[in-house]
Amino acid sequence: MAMTTTTPSQSHSQPLPVILLLFLLLSAAIPHLILEAAAAEQDEQQPITLADCPNKCGNMSIPYPFGMKPGCFREGFQVTCNDSFNPHRAYLANSGAYQHIFEEHDRVEPEWSQVWNRSLDNTAFELIDISIANGEARAYGAVSSVCSQNRNDYISNNQMMHLGNKISPFLLSTERNVLIGVGWRVQIRVYSHLWSPSVPGNSQKELMLSCISDLMEPQFLAFATNGSCKGRGCCEAALPEALPITVLGLAFTMSQTNTLFKTNPCSYAMVVESLWYNFSTPDMYGYEVLPNRYPRGVPFVIDFSIPNGSCPAKGQPPPPDYACVSGNSSCANATSGQGYVCKCLDHYDGNPYIVNGCQDINECKLRDLYPCSADGVCKNRLGGYDCPCKPGMKGDGIKGTCADKFPIAARVILGGIGGVFVIAAISLLILLHKEKKKTREFYEKNGGRTLEKANFIKLFEKEKLKPILKSSNFIGKGAFGEVYKGLLDNEQVAVKKPITGSVLENEQFANEVIIQSQIIHKNIVRLVGCCLEVDAPILVYEFLCNGSLDDILHDNRKVPLNLGVRLSIAAESADGLVYMHSKTSTKILHGDVKPANILLDDKFVPKISDFGISRLIARDIQHTGSIIGDMSYMDPVYLQTGLLTEKSDVYSFGVVILELISRKKATHSDGGSLVNNFLEAYKKEKKATPLFDEEIAVTEDLEILDSLASIAVECLNLDVDQRPWMTDVAERLIILDRSRKSQFTLHVPV
Repeated sequence: MAMTTTTPSQSHSQPLPVILLLFLLLSAAIPHLILEAAAAEQDEQQPITLADCPNKCGNMSIPYPFGMKPGCFREGFQVTCNDSFNPHRAYLANSGAYQHIFEEHDRVEPEWSQVWNRSLDNTAFELIDISIANGEARAYGAVSSVCSQNRNDYISNNQMMHLGNKISPFLLSTERNVLIGVGWRVQIRVYSHLWSPSVPGNSQKELMLSCISDLMEPQFLAFATNGSCKGRGCCEAALPEALPITVLGLAFTMSQTNTLFKTNPCSYAMVVESLWYNFSTPDMYGYEVLPNRYPRGVPFVIDFSIPNGSCPAKGQPPPPDYACVSGNSSCANATSGQGYVCKCLDHYDGNPYIVNGCQDINECKLRDLYPCSADGVCKNRLGGYDCPCKPGMKGDGIKGTCADKFPIAARVILGGIGGVFVIAAISLLILLHKEKKKTREFYEKNGGRTLEKANFIKLFEKEKLKPILKSSNFIGKGAFGEVYKGLLDNEQVAVKKPITGSVLENEQFANEVIIQSQIIHKNIVRLVGCCLEVDAPILVYEFLCNGSLDDILHDNRKVPLNLGVRLSIAAESADGLVYMHSKTSTKILHGDVKPANILLDDKFVPKISDFGISRLIARDIQHTGSIIGDMSYMDPVYLQTGLLTEKSDVYSFGVVILELISRKKATHSDGGSLVNNFLEAYKKEKKATPLFDEEIAVTEDLEILDSLASIAVECLNLDVDQRPWMTDVAERLIILDRSRKSQFTLHVPV
């Protein structure tokens, strides 16, 4: 252990002769330097193996209980060093720890059959590194694969991991590894031999993990996303917390046929270290991509422990062949499986499995782990360290609370109190002037001069909006920013506060606001005014008391909605979109049509909101294809091309119709199951009766519901040219609405 010596403080002592001062400085510094050099030499020479045993294989350290020569390792921990590689490579020599690949050729049509199968040679695990402190080793494991030869024939290479039989030093780490599946369509099965001391013999158990990667149809390949492993081209599952796994294998569930076998022939499975693999969409294309990229395998983590015995009870002598032989070490029973592991005590580091392997660390060299403030003096000691404050100061250097015993501020506070008042008064005047100047700059920047000339827009001062912009008035968050509810000039309003720096500046913003303020339509939310005296302009809209269509359809309270109300909401919403697309001086594309942006007044009349948000949000010219809307309602063509058109709004409106007639929510995270299920059902029977909401699926209304379903199918067509225009959709909905009103009385819920 290196001991440090502090230099004497000069700030609180009398002047010393120069020679005496130099003598004191040297006498303090020389022992300090000698001790630090000795500590550094000791760190370099700290052993990790038994005496006269090699500690390296190539560039890799081999610490005891692992070893390569007889007498250099504990039973079961032998390592072989293959010198045919440069640098040399290390392998586990434990006869019970190995892997092999089981290869087979299967045919799924006309009926499943196995053409042939064979088991390849066993191979030892190649080690990557060993961590005594963590009780784990990292090794390479094979990538399992199943590849299509044609539509019906598959060649599979399934990995089998063996980590010992019964009592073994090695276990597959369930915390540090995950199961990964990659491919167009793959479902992975994990099966293992489990051993328990309470059950005689071994038992085999198949564990079905929830790891499914399924893109269903070719057009959904676009949903695979780089870096995402949530079931779109890549899936991930935690390994089971079960009995000790001694044998673990991977198998696949194969599709009946693979129509994409030319471009997507292979699927893969692997047990791999958590966070190591980063999915990339090119991994799905080509033959044996991952095995070719990782010919040595992928890294996974093995927990190891001393398998025979357990930690001695407190106060009891250790058993024979006890592994924790170093002083300053401790024993802990293995958290899974049998045996125990050895650890160095806190503030010690090294190898607890060899005599004197745990050495005191110098915390003063590890300031990131062991803090000591700049006003403290770090002093190492056995089993810890101290950090007293420098002479003339008090407090605790570890906590960073060192302060002068006699603060200077206490001596000058009375003399400076008058100056503080003067400075405070001047500062206040300066701040008021700066605030007034900043408010004017914001007003000018946000196009105030242009908007002053507009007749249809109100300009509000920021002080007037401050009472509304409180957390208690917060009602939601949208593409533009946060939304608050409040009373302004005796009118209920919705105030939208954008994210700073997210909107257009100057006349661009002003012109867009003028266009929106001139849009007067009974099915479009009215823009009341805006506030320009802030960094990001605040918009004020009329408030609608019944909230959004999304709330009405999907809230837990489930407000009753008969077909007449739903049909009226669809027809009038469509009319609002038609007005935006074709009846304004400047065509406006919504870009985010969804139930959450269709608001309802006290009579359930719908009004479209956020209709010009995409034009108000500032975007880089080079990235005009940036997606703004909700992915659950987004046109797949827009997702691919980045080009927003009227037909993009038509597709989104088709999803809204589906929600209206089914009262089910469309979600992007589950693969758009509402859209897919609806289209599949309609494709089979030209109807989707099972998906209709039971509340409205009555016999006399089925014809109208089928008509609505037909309109939705046309809107959701992936061929943009085959989709109807919004004018056509609105006209057909209005005809349906009038037709039903002529037969039934419309009941509006209260």
